[in-house]
Amino acid sequence: MLTVGDRLPSFALQSVVSLEVNEEFAVLTEKSHPGKWLVLFLWPMDFTFVCPTEIAEFGKRNAEFQERDAQVLGCSTDTQFVHLAWRKSHPDLKHLPYPMLADTKRELSSALGVLHKQEGVPLRATFVVDPEGVIRFASCNDLAVGRNVDEVLRVLDALQTGELCACNWKKGEPTLKVS
Repeated sequence: MLTVGDRLPSFALQSVVSLEVNEEFAVLTEKSHPGKWLVLFLWPMDFTFVCPTEIAEFGKRNAEFQERDAQVLGCSTDTQFVHLAWRKSHPDLKHLPYPMLADTKRELSSALGVLHKQEGVPLRATFVVDPEGVIRFASCNDLAVGRNVDEVLRVLDALQTGELCACNWKKGEPTLKVS
């Protein structure tokens, strides 16, 4: 698995960006959001049980990421057509404010090193990438365990301070000073 200090791999993936007719799809790359932090999270597959809870929570919290100049990108190995069908059929996903990337050839998942060895689907991996394309945070959960969006926001806040942040540090608290 790629980790802190590695560069986000190059990609060009079909993505669901809207439910508007003839505006549903766009090809997105790692450079589609210049100057922004990226929060890339992957899930195993669409039409499952834990995945929509995470996807919906990132959607509900999207404004908080935007306030931090961060673009959320969700990704699985399902096609853009499956993503679109799922968004249209699942009430919690209809109004997602961020793109769903379709890594159907498993190129990005493989490059990130997050494919489950037996199942061949992405693990629940999360990457926070700085505006220069460098991974600054990486985490990975087992297939059955959802991630914590509060923790992703907390880490993003800490990274953006450029300072030393203590255990359980939260935005607004003092950072550590070296004497």
